Amino acid sequence: MLYPIHVYGSPVLHKTSAKVTVFDEKLATLAQDMFETCEAAPGVGLAAPQIGLDLAMFVWMYDGPEHKGPQRGVAVNPTLLIEPVDVFEPGPADEEGCLSFPGYQYGLRRSPRAVLRAQDEKGEWYDLEATGWFARILQHEYDHLKGRIYVDRLTGKPAHQVEKVMKREKWNVPGIVWMPGEDELYDASEEELENLAQMSAYFAGVDLAAGVSSSKDHGASFGL
Repeated sequence: MLYPIHVYGSPVLHKTSAKVTVFDEKLATLAQDMFETCEAAPGVGLAAPQIGLDLAMFVWMYDGPEHKGPQRGVAVNPTLLIEPVDVFEPGPADEEGCLSFPGYQYGLRRSPRAVLRAQDEKGEWYDLEATGWFARILQHEYDHLKGRIYVDRLTGKPAHQVEKVMKREKWNVPGIVWMPGEDELYDASEEELENLAQMSAYFAGVDLAAGVSSSKDHGASFGL
């Protein structure tokens, strides 16, 4: 199943993601759907907020020539440690793009090394060390879970360019999405957004009506 990808301005992209507390077959299905959406986009990583879910979870798919780690994986409730970043102007090799800021790339310095600790879709904890472009991917996706898109880190002229892009594209407003494989952006329906809110609440163990943690199964209606 493919999910529409949310564009800069959707509130879920600009907040710290909720902790996942429910690990079941539905979460495994969601992880597989995220892989399929990422591949169709195409991209090398996808965070749950990018598909409208308020969940601390992302996936990656990467098989670069220098990459020695797993080519794909799921990171749930992650923490990420990085080395300090040298203060230099970004070069061509530092350019990033983002599925939630489609069609544009900007240079951004990132740490050359990162250490990830996370749970997989079954809830098992693991540790992973990353270098080079893989480390960049992990930092990019982890930023999404903290409510930050990579363009938010830009300064100076690139930051001004981003402001012009958002004004020209009429982004930075809630609910704009696009479906992988299609070029047109559109407004998500209230039904779609409500469905995503129910899914988020289910995996976070939250009762939407009461606003408190709950072990009840709220997932029957969202059709994973």
